[in-house]
Amino acid sequence: MTVYLVGAGPGDPGLLTRRGADLLARAEVVVYDRLSVIDLLDLAPDSAERVNVGKTPGSPSTDQDAINDLLIDRGRKGLTVVRLKGGDPFVFARGGEEALALARAGVAFEVVPGVTSAIAAPAYAGVPLTTRGMATSFTVVTGHEDPWAASETDWEAVARMGTSGGTIAVLMGVATRGAIAQRLIEGGLDPATAVAAVTWGTRPEQIVVGTTLAELGDAPIESPATIVIGAVAGLRDELQWFDKRELSGRTIAVAAPTPSALADRLREALREAGGHVVPIATSVLVPAADGGAALAAVAADLGRFAWVAFTSVTTVAALDDHVRDARAFGAARVAAVGPATAAALTDHLGIVADLVAERSSGSELAAALGDAPDLGSSILVPQAAGARPELVEGLRTRGWSVEEVEAYRSEPAPRPAEDVLARARDADAVVFTAPSSVAAFVALLEGVAPAAAVAMGPTTADAAVRAGVARDRLVTPAEVSVPGIVAALVRLLS
Repeated sequence: MTVYLVGAGPGDPGLLTRRGADLLARAEVVVYDRLSVIDLLDLAPDSAERVNVGKTPGSPSTDQDAINDLLIDRGRKGLTVVRLKGGDPFVFARGGEEALALARAGVAFEVVPGVTSAIAAPAYAGVPLTTRGMATSFTVVTGHEDPWAASETDWEAVARMGTSGGTIAVLMGVATRGAIAQRLIEGGLDPATAVAAVTWGTRPEQIVVGTTLAELGDAPIESPATIVIGAVAGLRDELQWFDKRELSGRTIAVAAPTPSALADRLREALREAGGHVVPIATSVLVPAADGGAALAAVAADLGRFAWVAFTSVTTVAALDDHVRDARAFGAARVAAVGPATAAALTDHLGIVADLVAERSSGSELAAALGDAPDLGSSILVPQAAGARPELVEGLRTRGWSVEEVEAYRSEPAPRPAEDVLARARDADAVVFTAPSSVAAFVALLEGVAPAAAVAMGPTTADAAVRAGVARDRLVTPAEVSVPGIVAALVRLLS
């Protein structure tokens, strides 16, 4: 029985430590708060209990004693408990209190440090806490108002640190910033001292407000913020990097089935480009109705086909479960519906496609195969149950002997939480991976079409237009690949 006090970092999911990720992957209970990175909950098993004990300013909060009791109770039951805390558990996060409660209750615990917002938020705002010739030290102090920090903090001593070449980082000080500024000025700090306040630091919605110590009390700053006071705050315009990425400040919804390796890679690439990603599962992909028996049977004799035509990344992954390696294909040639599927063939099976349709649609692949060698021979098409008929009908019209096999099925996905749907509704653009994703997304939003969209292929684009997306606000990437989709979004939203 162990309770792990895990620092979630300041907001960017990529700043979670490997140890934290490993523990989340095997957690049986996850206790999280407002400043935890909600996306990290996806790392926990679906079966894990998730308990929200968030403390929101101005709203009812979970009592700290109740949180302590919860951790002790779950720990005593022999469960693997991850207490996910924003930033670092031992930096103004009450992790010390929780650890002490566990120790006194005889419950084993471990502390997993996290990246504190005191350091990360300024870095993402282009503000180095120390730099040669400008700042040789930094002080981190809380500005929490209950009890007000001034009753426990020697602000005059903090001011002296500032006047002697140090940087001051204030956490949880938005509500008391005016009083803090006054105490620092009274302690000798120049009213003209530069200030940078970073709200939701390291997240796509990050906002940086520049001001001076004299004007800090009236500056438009919202919680949660890291307030940096000192000469280094004046470097933010020169060293800003986070807000200069191609999709910074943009919210992108990705409407795709789950699981989807392509959608996973796309979401990561969008985050790297600065986008705020809202994943919307439009369906759940499950094994074929026969448990994959038919697919396994044809996989054992792929060499009898002249061609095997793959219609999606998912079909590649499904067949990969039933073949040892590329030798299973024998003399059969391989065709892919587009670059993303062709890349999956290489990644999963080590195969370079003999033919790739220039545009990602079944009709385009059928047309391409109409000019291929062995026209009229047998061709295997593994695909989803209820797949669109364009490919198979197009092949048969051209004289191919087609054998279809069900590779997987699609079932409705659980309805996303209302706050997730609200973010998707307000997104700057939506990426649609298939016509079915268009229909499911619009249904979830009760008939509301997105203002702009990227469609992976012409068939998906046609479905988006029928759903109400304006043609001039719809793009199809020149290449249906993760880089191609990102480039299309940048072009669309520029």
